[in-house]
Amino acid sequence: MPFQSHALDTLDFPRVREELSRRTATRYGAERAGAIVPSDDAVRIARELDELEDALFGVSVQLGGISDIREHYARAYDGKVLGGSEVLEVAYTLDAAMTLRRSVVAGSRGPLRELAQDIGDHVMLVRRALESLDRDGQVRDDASPKLRQIRRRLGPLRNEIRDKLTGLLDRWADVLQEHLVTIRRDRYVLPVKASFVGQVQGIVVDASATGQTYFVEPATITPLNNELARLQLEEEAEVRRILLELSGLIAAETHLPITLTLLGELDLIAAKAALARDWRLNRPERAPRGEYQLTEARHPLIENVVPNDLSLGDTQFLLITGPNMGGKTATLKTLGLAVAMHQCGMYVPAARARLPVIDDILVDIGDEQSIEASLSTFAAHLRNLERVLMHAGRDTLVLIDELGSGTDPAEGAALAQAMLERLLAQDARGVVTSHLAPLKLFALETPGLKNASMGFDLNNLAPTYRLQVGQPGRSFALAIARRMGLPEPLLQRAETVLGPEGGLLEQLLENLEREREELRRELEAATSARRETEAALGRAEEQRAELQARRDELLAEAHSRAEALYAEALDQVRTLRSRARDDVARPRVMEELRQLRRASQQERPQPQEFKGDPLKVGSTVDVPAYGSAGQVLEVRGDELVVQLGVMKVNVRRRDVRLKQEQKVKVPAFAGTAPRAFTRELHLRGQHVEEAIEELRDAVAEASALRETPLRVVHGKGQGVLRRLIRDYLKTDKRVASFHDAEPFEGGHGVTVVNLKV
Repeated sequence: MPFQSHALDTLDFPRVREELSRRTATRYGAERAGAIVPSDDAVRIARELDELEDALFGVSVQLGGISDIREHYARAYDGKVLGGSEVLEVAYTLDAAMTLRRSVVAGSRGPLRELAQDIGDHVMLVRRALESLDRDGQVRDDASPKLRQIRRRLGPLRNEIRDKLTGLLDRWADVLQEHLVTIRRDRYVLPVKASFVGQVQGIVVDASATGQTYFVEPATITPLNNELARLQLEEEAEVRRILLELSGLIAAETHLPITLTLLGELDLIAAKAALARDWRLNRPERAPRGEYQLTEARHPLIENVVPNDLSLGDTQFLLITGPNMGGKTATLKTLGLAVAMHQCGMYVPAARARLPVIDDILVDIGDEQSIEASLSTFAAHLRNLERVLMHAGRDTLVLIDELGSGTDPAEGAALAQAMLERLLAQDARGVVTSHLAPLKLFALETPGLKNASMGFDLNNLAPTYRLQVGQPGRSFALAIARRMGLPEPLLQRAETVLGPEGGLLEQLLENLEREREELRRELEAATSARRETEAALGRAEEQRAELQARRDELLAEAHSRAEALYAEALDQVRTLRSRARDDVARPRVMEELRQLRRASQQERPQPQEFKGDPLKVGSTVDVPAYGSAGQVLEVRGDELVVQLGVMKVNVRRRDVRLKQEQKVKVPAFAGTAPRAFTRELHLRGQHVEEAIEELRDAVAEASALRETPLRVVHGKGQGVLRRLIRDYLKTDKRVASFHDAEPFEGGHGVTVVNLKV
């Protein structure tokens, strides 16, 4: 055991054990919880923390129906015969253990799974016990063929004896004390009056306490009673044999002690998880040697405690000063308990914790004077301090309360300073509390030692229990005395006795506290202003979102209206196309068709542009990554869609160079209609229905104008649009043939259509 029991007792660790024991479900877990001690094995601590995390967030460990069967196992192991209820208790416990194993193995993927898998397989013993015993622990009739045969004979025999005795009741009515059949010494008898006992034929088996009644076994019943007694003896022998067999099976379960040990371990882990939930504990992280960091740490055994931050590392020691009852000792114990709980594989009472694995906690806390050992308070402190100095180092934690107290203040301060110098030289880490003013000055100028204090509200004469690192504390003795109404001359005399140095130090501390309070108020004001700014920014964002939503609604409405007009224009196009079949009317109809297309396409919504943005739809840009220039077809925030020959590419704004400003120029069948017919149709990215409709119109117009061949740009992609376009071309009688373009002209992404002219 790396930690001394004295240190654990001083830190109130036994109370943590008690709380842990209260949350166990079995005797095995309670014993382990009561004996838990910190370990210095970092691998074991990490494994236990992983097991605890698995119990908290992985699988629920339920230990119902488990009894302490160690004594039963020991008796069976010694060759003794267990009773039926004892065998049944063993069977129920082992059955619950196997149920727990199945539950954990099925629900856990962490270390608890590996732990539960080691629980023994006791199926044969449990099955044999439950088949042989009923719920009351009595041996069942069918526990063995012989017992079944014996009990089948016993039942009818008892009925026969009772029937015959019932028949004798009327014949012996005058001599019977009571009209009933009874059993004495395991034999069926009749109660005969003492005065008539000589007049009946039978064996006197027993007599009443008063001597007024004799219990007589009629002679006709004696053979049947003898047979009953013989069968009962055989039954008892067979029952004992079965119980002896079951006891032997229990003794032969060599894995049973391991099962019970694992039940205790799982129960302890479940208790740790329950304690972590009840106390709102958190998992500590492993820190390098000599580094301690606790955020919002609190003493787990104090209600409504004020959390504090503690940090040791470059700062080897904290010197905490301040008034009595201000929380100095509780702060010491908070750090010590967190370290001890961590090394017991438990979560710790802090919002966040980084702790090393150490060898020991060295403490000197409280008044340990002993009259029997002739030790004063100061002598007891010296004895503890001697042990602290002997073992202190980087792998120990030193906690000293009221260093230098119990003797002359000047000599105590000198001794305390020397001890702190020694502890710093030994690279130790820890926390020290004191009331001595010279130590405050010593801490101000000593590397590795930092002042700290517990806050105090002078207006209310009450401690705040808030740790203030970097600022020495004041005792507030004179201030409290003045507030309590002591005579002013007396207080002035006390200040005179205190001397200029003492008064100077108190004045310095008072100024520091005042400046600290001013900084706190300024920080609160800045925090309040920041929150107001964030709130205003949030409101502005909400308004911006509302305006954006309204803008989107208007655009959607305009888009719907334009689509309706466009659909109407397409219907007119279909009508004109049917009229164009007449060769005489074809030129005039095609001219009307082109005019209608121009009007309908102008009604379609155009891509949105940013005002003042030099890059917009229609701009010509250089794309260095492709070594080519092209036209901007779409603007999508920071991305542009650029037409490079037969390809459309997506590029970022920063990857293009503007060549010149020009209006949108989209090929004939992609948005605007030029005055002259264009033999290239761009369908890439369009829906299938829209693409086929535009292809049908283009083929009709090209056929009417006798323009051939026609290039249809559909892109490669997954080939769906290409396949559907070609399926349509196969059905159009105006198409003579079609084929892929040359590789350098688009390849599979372009279909060349030859029309009949």
